[in-house]
Amino acid sequence: MQSETVVLIVGAICVALSITWFQYFFKQKEKINWILASLRFLSILIVLILLINPSLTKRSFESIKPILTVAVDNSASIAYLEEDKNTSQFISELKANEDLNKKFDLNLISFSNHLLDSLHLSFKDKQTNIEKSLNEIDQIYKGTLAPIVLVSDGNQTVGKDYTYKGTLYKQQIFPIVIGDTAQTKDSKIEWLNVNRYAFLKNKFPVEVLVSSNVQKDSEFKVYQKGKVVYRQKLSFSSEVTSKIINFTLPASRSGIQKYRAVLEPDPDERNTVNNQKNFAVEVIEQKTQALIISNIIHPDIGAFKKSIESQENRSVVIKKPGEVTNFEDFQLILLYQPDASFKSIMTSLQTAKKNYLIVSGESTDWRFLNGAQKLISQELTGQTEYYQPKINTLYNSFLVSPNIFNEYPPLVGAFGEVRLLTTSDILMYRTINSIETEDPLLVTFETEGQRHGFLLGEGFWKWRSYAYTQNKSFESVDLFIAKIVQYLSSTKKRSRLNVFSESFYYSNAGVVIKAEYFTKNYEFDKRARLTITISNKDKSFVKSVPLLLKDSTYEVELSDLPPGDYKYTVSVKGEEIAVSDSFSVLEFDVEKQSLSANLASLRQLATDTEGKLYTIDQKDSLVRDLLSDKRYQTVQRSKVTQISIIDWKILLALLLLLLATEWFVRKYKGLI
Repeated sequence: MQSETVVLIVGAICVALSITWFQYFFKQKEKINWILASLRFLSILIVLILLINPSLTKRSFESIKPILTVAVDNSASIAYLEEDKNTSQFISELKANEDLNKKFDLNLISFSNHLLDSLHLSFKDKQTNIEKSLNEIDQIYKGTLAPIVLVSDGNQTVGKDYTYKGTLYKQQIFPIVIGDTAQTKDSKIEWLNVNRYAFLKNKFPVEVLVSSNVQKDSEFKVYQKGKVVYRQKLSFSSEVTSKIINFTLPASRSGIQKYRAVLEPDPDERNTVNNQKNFAVEVIEQKTQALIISNIIHPDIGAFKKSIESQENRSVVIKKPGEVTNFEDFQLILLYQPDASFKSIMTSLQTAKKNYLIVSGESTDWRFLNGAQKLISQELTGQTEYYQPKINTLYNSFLVSPNIFNEYPPLVGAFGEVRLLTTSDILMYRTINSIETEDPLLVTFETEGQRHGFLLGEGFWKWRSYAYTQNKSFESVDLFIAKIVQYLSSTKKRSRLNVFSESFYYSNAGVVIKAEYFTKNYEFDKRARLTITISNKDKSFVKSVPLLLKDSTYEVELSDLPPGDYKYTVSVKGEEIAVSDSFSVLEFDVEKQSLSANLASLRQLATDTEGKLYTIDQKDSLVRDLLSDKRYQTVQRSKVTQISIIDWKILLALLLLLLATEWFVRKYKGLI
């Protein structure tokens, strides 16, 4: 007990005595006063003790052991290397080691393309992301002493190179090499690049990187339906161990065309799986042509052209109003800042029932445009304003990311109220100085089989430039424009059920199919129950699963489909609405591409993090080094706690008893 508390208790006794003496002995000296005085003294003293609340200080010590994280590669490559049993045994021995458990708090976890919070070893996962897993472990134990034992073959299939930031990891990493560390004869296709789409009767480019440590001639071939469509002789030596092959293939048939690239293996090669790669191209019959009509020169025009033509199946022609003779060859017309010279153009578009997109700005003649169409009306103020975009998450004509244009530069448009004269679908709202408005910035219409759009602001070139400065790519903005062009250039009637899927998938990645369902008023319906039924070509495989609601779409991910051709039907329970389509799954097991461990990368990782490299049969050396490492010591931490020496419930009950007794005594003696 602290000395201050003792002084307060003594003081409380003195105060209680003083008050009792004043009340019962200052003038009166009857015998009964001794009983009442004792009761009053105890009552006052208990009240003061409760206010003081005396306590004892207790100091305790706890020992904190360093954390040892054992991260085990759970990908299929471990089983392919026939090291799954050795790995499981290695982990069991580490887990059972008493000395190791005495010095460390062991945290055993597994990883593949993501990190698990427990140890679950099946060795069936199809991808490996070592960099992501190490980074997550590093963040979890940030600021603490927690070395990492990485049990892996070092072969990463997705993600960033885990050695590039080795010096940035805060923890020491001790890689345990799984698999053969000796170099074996191996020739393989490192990667193959090809566009997903090509156009009928055109040729599409293919780029292939092949490598070999076998010093002999080989042959590279491409097969389609068992026939060789391309071949090339290759020669490797000690100086030339890799080559890039560039060639083109003809797109002679429409639809999905499947190919198999093969690098002739050496007879002594143990791993021939990585000598071939399957790929596919969807051949499209027709290109989409867009016409941009403008009477002024503006950087937006070039930006729109570049953005639209980023999709290979689209091309753009730029003309002035007086140069346009017909619209037959174009699927979309973009009118940039129309004025009175567009009068004949607007008339012809309405007669031909062509889809169009109008972009307005400072040079737009709204007096003319308000009278030339019956979709939208802009208040005439003669002034302009800067408008930030705000995506409408309820937009239902096609899917758009809600955060795509956050912090993008504003567009310049006419100031004033915008009135929508017919049924519309607002894609973007105007935001002025962070204040959201109900006025549209980008809006689409669908009337009488035609589709139209209005972008009420100029400065699109700034959006495209900003996207590049942020991501070193125009892709985000170009894909956004591609969706607008696809929607406006299509004459297909809007459906209440829309399904989105790829024409083909690779077996190493999941098959993701999305859908959206609308009410009869074309409002997104979150109450619907959607089911997808998938079957293969010979109907030997049939599977039905529900689609789950995720944000503003329904989605299903299928990760266990074997290679082959599939058909599917998405239906809505309680409605006679269904959409059917097909896709293909191409064989590609990325985990079987390497037959030996990536010793160089694991050694570099150990060096950069001040760890040490071990093989899986060096368990004893690992344990001995960890136990003797002076960096990892148990730390004692003191803990100070305050313990109250009184029980306030008992004292409170005693106080009530004393006060009640005093009252009864006084009542009995007639003093009340």
